[in-house]
Amino acid sequence: MKLREYKEKKMQDPDFANAYAEIQPEMNIIRALIEARASQNMTQKELSEKTGIAQTEISKLENGFRNPSIKLLQRLADGMGMVLDITFIPKKSSEGTKQ
Repeated sequence: MKLREYKEKKMQDPDFANAYAEIQPEMNIIRALIEARASQNMTQKELSEKTGIAQTEISKLENGFRNPSIKLLQRLADGMGMVLDITFIPKKSSEGTKQ
């Protein structure tokens, strides 16, 4: 069974689907950080040197062991010569409305 098929099957379980949805904001940040660093052809060590943030801390962020503050994300963006842009987008209608 391929990963995509497994995920589709697991998403049928409401508890799994809810847990998956809950971690998406963190996963989006991790993915964005890794992709931004890679797009600049930077290693974690190089980003560490530019930002003054320990390489071990960058590793923890990228591996999901630490949640960054907005201030920390701004430092990382500055170190990569990028602008931090946080957006709010409407939920898909299939997700329903959470209040």
